Amino acid sequence: MLRISGVLAVVALGLSVAHTKVNKHKPWIETSYHGVITENTDIVLLDPPLVALDKDAPIPYAGEICAFNIHGLEAPFEAVVLNGTSGEGQLRARRLVDCELQKEYTFIIQAHDCGSGPGGTEGKKSHKAVVHIQVNDVNEFAPVFREPQYHAAVTEGKIYDSILQVEATDQDCSPQYSQICNYQISTTNTPFAIDRNGNIRNTEKLSYDRQQQYEIQVTAWDCGQKRALHSVPVRIDVKPVCKPGWQGWNKRVDYEPGTGSKQLFPKMHLETCDGPLSSVRTTVELQTSHIGKGCDRETYSEKSLQKLCGASSGSTDLLPAPSTATNWTASLVTDSGRDSDLIFRFDGHQAAKIPDWVVPQNLTDQFTIATWMKHGPSPGLRAEKETLLCNSDKTEMNRHHYSLYVHNCRLVFLLRRDFTQVDTFRPAEFHWKLEQICDKEWHYYVINVEFPVVTLYVDGVTYDPYLVTDDWPIHPSQIDVQLTVGACWQGGEVTKPRFTQYFRGSLSGLTIRPGKIESQKVISCLQACKEGLDINSLESLDKSIKFHFNPAQSILVMEGEDLENMNAAVRKVSYINSRQFPTPGIRRLHISTAVQCFGEDTCITIPDIDAVVMVLQPSEPRITITGVERLNWPASDLRELDGIALFQDLHIISTVTRADPTAHHTARRPGVLEEIIHNLDYCDILVLGEELRPGQESLQLQRRALLGKHLDATNSTSGMSIYGVDSMSNYEQVIRQVHFYNWQPGQLTERRFRLTCSELNGRYTSNEFNLEVSVLHNAEAAEHVSHMVAAPQYMQVVHHPSMIHDFYSTHSSGVPSAATVVIVMCIVALVVAVVLGIYRIHLTHQQDVKMAETAKETDTTWDDSALTIIVNPMEILDEPQAAHGDASEEEEEEEDDDEEEDEITSAESDDSEEEVDVQLPRMQRPSKKGQNWDETTISY
Repeated sequence: MLRISGVLAVVALGLSVAHTKVNKHKPWIETSYHGVITENTDIVLLDPPLVALDKDAPIPYAGEICAFNIHGLEAPFEAVVLNGTSGEGQLRARRLVDCELQKEYTFIIQAHDCGSGPGGTEGKKSHKAVVHIQVNDVNEFAPVFREPQYHAAVTEGKIYDSILQVEATDQDCSPQYSQICNYQISTTNTPFAIDRNGNIRNTEKLSYDRQQQYEIQVTAWDCGQKRALHSVPVRIDVKPVCKPGWQGWNKRVDYEPGTGSKQLFPKMHLETCDGPLSSVRTTVELQTSHIGKGCDRETYSEKSLQKLCGASSGSTDLLPAPSTATNWTASLVTDSGRDSDLIFRFDGHQAAKIPDWVVPQNLTDQFTIATWMKHGPSPGLRAEKETLLCNSDKTEMNRHHYSLYVHNCRLVFLLRRDFTQVDTFRPAEFHWKLEQICDKEWHYYVINVEFPVVTLYVDGVTYDPYLVTDDWPIHPSQIDVQLTVGACWQGGEVTKPRFTQYFRGSLSGLTIRPGKIESQKVISCLQACKEGLDINSLESLDKSIKFHFNPAQSILVMEGEDLENMNAAVRKVSYINSRQFPTPGIRRLHISTAVQCFGEDTCITIPDIDAVVMVLQPSEPRITITGVERLNWPASDLRELDGIALFQDLHIISTVTRADPTAHHTARRPGVLEEIIHNLDYCDILVLGEELRPGQESLQLQRRALLGKHLDATNSTSGMSIYGVDSMSNYEQVIRQVHFYNWQPGQLTERRFRLTCSELNGRYTSNEFNLEVSVLHNAEAAEHVSHMVAAPQYMQVVHHPSMIHDFYSTHSSGVPSAATVVIVMCIVALVVAVVLGIYRIHLTHQQDVKMAETAKETDTTWDDSALTIIVNPMEILDEPQAAHGDASEEEEEEEDDDEEEDEITSAESDDSEEEVDVQLPRMQRPSKKGQNWDETTISY
């Protein structure tokens, strides 16, 4: 064994020595390599290919290539052996290379053979070869312009070789992809061109009068035909060859509602081209004839406006909104337009008869007729009368007692007195010749009659008649008269009664008020515009500037001698709209200027300019009514002197949605709710279901609740309407004092009411707040002694948000402990249980007495809900609380029998109930929700 081991060791040593002697040669590679790699890839294409040769081949290990080593730590490459026998290798990138970061790489590479074994022990290295790598570019970047926008100015009438040059760059590394090969104007139909170098020129002469500014979009391509992602805007201003006129003004001025006075021309100045001027006169006109009735006015109903302006009460609206109660206007053509502004349009074929119950019976010597009118000339009809209002004989004869008509663009008022009132030749026709009558614009006409003096107001300005003709008074007769609007009724002296003298134009708010005339202050208030021109910082206006406004503040005239002072004055001209919710839309501005020169026959001419004020849409308010939606009351409480209050917990709030100022940098967010304060013009309480029974139940409001407020109210069996322009808080106070009475609840189990409120004559309306009143009878009433105790079970309480906040902020420091709350609730529960037990015992006794009475009088049918039990004195002493109310009520009714025969006690039979017949006259103002109201004075 030892001999064999020794032999093997000698053999192995001999083999090792043999191998060492065999690896005689170093590997061989090229002295230099050139490679190409495309960016964002990892394979390098080498020229020549990477191959290492070894002359020791094909001897194992000694003739094989084991590795390629790269010298240079910064080179992001590695070389791998693909085939050790053939010596083939490959150069790869260790990570993606970017041409924009480095275009070329140079490093050293060596080949290693495997030496004496697989691990390359005692291997030999080749000589060092230089490798040069070039990174090929990919067109991954688009051209980008050096500037975000370009601006230039040119003078009109010239052709320019180059107005300005735009320049774009490309971040790609190669000349092919980094150079800009083309520019193009992407805006079509422009008088400009651009060359390959980005120079922009005009292709035709530009005119300042035709267009003062151009904005074009320019794009660019690199030489790899990649287009710029974003075009660049280029603004080119056209400067005029010095022409006199206003400069530095905008054609459109946006007006945000509620911002007060806004300057219209903050940078405007007058260019005179060095002309010697002695004075400048500028007229600024605000044109609002297309808005409402000539300008932005309050669009409340006529009644509400009159109440707001302090007009005398007792006026009759002859052109109310059509409804069941005011159906005489249903056949007329309405042109409601914007903001619930009710307008009636007459084209010569429509007219309306006013019902007799509406017509004032006695105008007396003092009365007022008022109306809005828009009227223009009628070609070919100049000889015909156009009647606005006419009171004539209904039958037999054709006498006009009084009328208002237009004839040949003259306004005529006819007033024929009765023979019994005056028996001499007296003034009868009053004529006015005014431009306003036929200028096709809205004007407010008021005729104040203090016979024999008649005064006309047009837009608040007084006009005396230019002609007054006399006539004899009308002889008395028994013929009825007919009041008409839009034409005159001819009931006599014709074969068939008909309308005649039709009106052609538009009317609104036609009212007549007997017995009183309006003051000029009230008239001015009723027709006042809520928008107009203004002078910002009037105190800083130079004293040398003279200015004048017309009454409506739609025209402003300014005059001065110093040009700079005049420029400063014009820059102070502002627009103002005092309405909280103005009518949105365009208001046109017209500015005309006249100049005078020093002693010269010829002087420069300043062209007129036109601009617009754009009144933006106001944030629409959301009116919300909240409160207790269900009430439970014993039937006895409805018969009490004060009845029951329906809306004690009522709250009215209004909110608008404002844009969230923090959302402009983020994604879209909903707006922020903001509570605002504004007026209301009416609130209607509608009885749902069966109407109130006259003489048995009613809604009532004390007169003192309206004192000191701009409010009035009307009442009917359908409900109650509270109207007038006043604050939401005043409406809350008044509505909370509305009481419901029912003197004979009988089998009434519930009553339902609906409350709605409005702002601006129905332009903005609230939610429909429904209230249900449950009437508790007998046992039900015993179980629910107090409607407040039963509130958690039967009421749904909706709290006002601000009230909740105030409550918690005020009482947060005084919250009672849980133990205290439990003790109080236990005590209350015990007291209620005792009271209910006593009341049930008493109720059982009452039922026994009632059964005994019923047995004696079986032929009489009683109303259990209104039962009155007469008990002996001892029972009265024992149960004073139970019998006091009914006994006292019966005693009062017996004492007042002679004065109030229509009232019945709860113990009277149903037969006497049928004798009650209360007739309520109809109410004039219709409800916006289609209610048919009766015009009766509210019960106070």
